[in-house]
Amino acid sequence: MAPDQSLPRTASPARLALVFLILFLAYQLPEGLGQRGLHSTPVAATLLLMFLPVAWLCGRMLGYRGLDAWYLRAPRWRVLLGGFFVLAVAAKLGALVIGTKLGVYKYSGLSAEAPGIALTALWMLPYTFFPSIAEDIVTRGFVMRAFPALSRRWLFIPFSALVFVLNHIYRLSNGPAEWTMLFCFGLAYAAALYYSRSLWAAVGLHWGWNYLGQLSDNVASIDALTANSWVLSALVHLLLLAGVTVFYNRLASSARSRSFTAG
Repeated sequence: MAPDQSLPRTASPARLALVFLILFLAYQLPEGLGQRGLHSTPVAATLLLMFLPVAWLCGRMLGYRGLDAWYLRAPRWRVLLGGFFVLAVAAKLGALVIGTKLGVYKYSGLSAEAPGIALTALWMLPYTFFPSIAEDIVTRGFVMRAFPALSRRWLFIPFSALVFVLNHIYRLSNGPAEWTMLFCFGLAYAAALYYSRSLWAAVGLHWGWNYLGQLSDNVASIDALTANSWVLSALVHLLLLAGVTVFYNRLASSARSRSFTAG
């Protein structure tokens, strides 16, 4: 795992704090002002679309080339994004199927016709992508950039997961069960960034899970039959955490073996 470069001189603690505050507010405004305050989907969507330009500006404030500050420059970013997206979609689908078999969920059939499902599946892609990448920048990309020493240690994963939980300010009142579930989510997504050194891996996992979750809510009748349905989602993310960890550790081990053999 290649070590991160030191922060530029322009990235003083005060400036890092200011950048985090800007990113945090830019992420929270779409829901806080657009949805909860003004009850306006167009306003919420407009504010959300403004997040990436704001994140670009924040990257420049720290001395980086815009979004490069948040580990979004990667030679194979499409492979990372697409691969982890498919993995998360499969994981969410598996959770729904297994949950239905176990009696956690009740599936009552599709609630839309085929053309409507296809259209919903298309517009759900950007609808779930922008919130996912925005939150990944705030709770993972920023954390890795702001704490370069921590980013080289496994403690980055639980620390980033904790920031992810606290970032859900509108869901914190739901209690410890919600916090635990979100923490497990954050562990898997942070591990994807930690091992790949690219935020696109975390975005892929986060986006894929959100995508199929939102899509199933809109085109199918699936009801939770127990208040503990969150446990299944948490366990699936712990499996994703384990899978990502094992995969990258084996990849690193294989690379070391080839290097040893070549030497």
